[in-house]
Amino acid sequence: MDYRENYLSWLDNEALERSLKEELEAIAEDAKEQEERFYTELEFGTAGLRGIIGAGTNRMNVHVVRRATQGLADYLNTIEGAKERGVAIAYDSRHMSDVFAKETALVLAENGIKAFLYSTLHSVPQLSFTVLHLGCIAGVVITASHNPPEYNGYKVYWEHGGQVGPEQADEILKYIRSADYFAVKAMDEKVALSGGLLKMIGAEVDEEYYKATMSLRLNPEVTAAKGGDMKLVYTPLHGSGCVPVKEILKRIGLCNVSVVAEQEAPDGSFPTVKAPNPEDPNAFTLAFELANKVGADLILGTDPDSDRLGAAVRKDDGRFAVLTGNQIGSILIHYILSTLKEKGQLPANGLVVKSIVSTMMADAICAHYGVEMRHVLTGFRFISEQIAYCERTGEKEFLFGFEESYGFLKGSFARDKDAICASMMLAEAAVVYAQQGKNLYDVLQEMYAMYGFYGESVKSYTLKGKEGLEKIAAAMETLRSAPMDAVGGVKVLSFEDLKKGTVLYSDGRLEKAALPSSNVLRFFLEEDCWLCVRPSGTEPKLKLYIGGKSDTAAGLDERLATLMADADGHISQLLK
Repeated sequence: MDYRENYLSWLDNEALERSLKEELEAIAEDAKEQEERFYTELEFGTAGLRGIIGAGTNRMNVHVVRRATQGLADYLNTIEGAKERGVAIAYDSRHMSDVFAKETALVLAENGIKAFLYSTLHSVPQLSFTVLHLGCIAGVVITASHNPPEYNGYKVYWEHGGQVGPEQADEILKYIRSADYFAVKAMDEKVALSGGLLKMIGAEVDEEYYKATMSLRLNPEVTAAKGGDMKLVYTPLHGSGCVPVKEILKRIGLCNVSVVAEQEAPDGSFPTVKAPNPEDPNAFTLAFELANKVGADLILGTDPDSDRLGAAVRKDDGRFAVLTGNQIGSILIHYILSTLKEKGQLPANGLVVKSIVSTMMADAICAHYGVEMRHVLTGFRFISEQIAYCERTGEKEFLFGFEESYGFLKGSFARDKDAICASMMLAEAAVVYAQQGKNLYDVLQEMYAMYGFYGESVKSYTLKGKEGLEKIAAAMETLRSAPMDAVGGVKVLSFEDLKKGTVLYSDGRLEKAALPSSNVLRFFLEEDCWLCVRPSGTEPKLKLYIGGKSDTAAGLDERLATLMADADGHISQLLK
C-alpha cells in the first residue's frame, strides 16, 4: 500500500486508540503530513525503534509498540526456555514511556512470556545489569536517549546484557513484519500479576546494582575520608539518573553534592533545556549558576536514560570548561591505568576498547602503560561484545570501554554505557587528585604535556523526512566513489570504506578492511589527522568526525579549524 492507503486503513480501523484517531482526523487535508507518517515504518535494528511520538507507522505509539513486542515474543517462543527466563523491562522519563513499558510487559504476558517490570523509571545500565542478574533471555528499555522531547524509542537487549546484534535484529524484524498492528492482544494487568506472568522488580535488585558498582572503586578509602571535602554539582536533566547517581555518590562518601533543583524532577518535556543532552554545553547553564553559588569545582550531568555522562570542571580563571566525551574518557583511562600501575595491579593482558570515532589520545595513554587498545565500530554493543569475548576466552582482562558520544563503562556486570558508574569513577578521580592539589582540568593539562595535544570535532547534518534520508544516502555514495585525496591541505594516506570492506592507499594499493561491514567512510591523513563520515543509526543525520594532534594547544586549534572548514564545505555541497 502507498502512504494514502496506509493512512486510510489506520483511520478506519475500529481498534485504533481514540487519541490517535483524532490526531489522524486532524491531518485529513494535509497530504504531506500523511506521507511523513505513513510512507514507511519505523526501522527496527540493533538500536531497536526510535521515532517521533504520534499516530502512524512511522511514529512511536501503542500500536507500533505492541506490534514490535509481538514480533519479539514470536521470536522468543522459538527459543527453548525463553518463556520462563522472561524479559526485563525499564523506562525513562519521556512522554509515554511508562505506558509503552506496561504495554510491552502485558503483550509478552499474553504470549506466555514472563515480564519483569520496574515500577518506577530506571536507567539503561540498571536494565542491562538486571537482564544478567535475573538471568533473563532479553530486555527492553523504553527510551530515546538524548533526543528532543517529541521522540521515544524501544531498545531490545539480549541475555548477555548488551543490545541485540544485526543478525538477531533481522530475525526479530521478520516476526515484527508478520504481525498485524491492530490484532495484537495484551493481557489484563491484574490477570498477569495473579498468574505470575508479570513480576515487579523490587529494590533488592537496585541494591545488588549499587554493590556491584561500588566494587569497582580504586581508592575507596580516599573518598570515604575526603569525599565530604569535594563540592560537586549534579543535574539529571529531568531524567532517570537522579535517584541512582545521588545514591552512589552518597554511598562512596560524597555528601556535599548539590542537585540542580529545576532539573531534578523527571519531566518528559525537558522544559529547562533545548535538548536533554550532556554533550551540549547549554545543558549546563543552570548547573553553572549553582556551582558558582556553592563554590563547586566539578559538575556532572546525565541524559534521560542515564547512559551518557557529561562533565564540566573549573579552570584557573574561575570559569568552567565543559569536557568532551573524549576528554572524559581519556581522564578515566589515565586514572584507572596509572592507579592500577601504582598499586601493582595492572594486568599484563589488560584491554581497553573504544569506538573508531573516538580520540587517538586514548591509544597514546594505553601505549604508555603497555595496555592493548582495541577499536570497534560505533555503537556500545560492539564494546559489550568485547567484554563477552574476554570472559569467554580468558585471553584478555577488560579494563574500560568508551565512545566519544559520552558513553563509558568499567566492569562487566552491565553491558551498556553506564553514566552512574562513570559518575562514581570521575568523582573518585576528582577527590584523589584534589589530595594532590589539582582538579581534573589540571590533570588534563598534565596529560597533554605527557601525551601531546589531541583534539576532535564533530558536526551533524540533520535532514528530516524522506527527502533528507535520500540526500544523506546520495552524499555517502558520492564520497565513496570519489574520495578526497587531501583535507585542509593535509594528504590522505588511506581511505577505508567499511561498506565495501576495503582500504585504498595513496600509492594505489587495495587491501581488505579489518573491521566488519558498516556504512562508514574513514580517511587517515598525514600528521596524525583523520576524519570519519557516517549516517547516524538512530536519527536522520549525517555525522562528520575529525581528529588531529599538535605540540601546542594553539597549533591544535588551528589544525582542527582548517580540517573542519574544508571537510564541512565539501560535505555541505554534497547535501544541497
